[in-house]
Amino acid sequence: MRGKIIMKLTTTNLQKWLYLISGIILLAGLGSAVLIYASSLERSASVLGYEEGGGSVYPIQPDDSKQYLRGLELYGGTANVLADELRRWFAGLWRGKSLAFMVACIAILVSWVLFRAARRLPSRENANVQRRG
Repeated sequence: MRGKIIMKLTTTNLQKWLYLISGIILLAGLGSAVLIYASSLERSASVLGYEEGGGSVYPIQPDDSKQYLRGLELYGGTANVLADELRRWFAGLWRGKSLAFMVACIAILVSWVLFRAARRLPSRENANVQRRG
């Protein structure tokens, strides 16, 4: 009997700790994302020039040149060009404003998982209801 009481107390404490950790992760992650977003610079050192279109100015990267794409396709075919585009897209997720969004999404996901884990633990009220019934 005493073991059950201790188990209830530790489960309740664990649930409270998981709620607390979930909140801390959410606040720290979103705060970090805001700081990253505010301090991000969308500049690249390897810009060949700029192109205007649709009322906006776009940088021209060396990797976007026809010569670069032709070389990729010549040595590896269309699959090589697609793999290079996928690699550049994935690498772009971890810089600048995209990094801020990734940090925010990861923080929300981890916080949600911990919150759901805490909700699934039996609480003290649920234990009392089951014991009476």
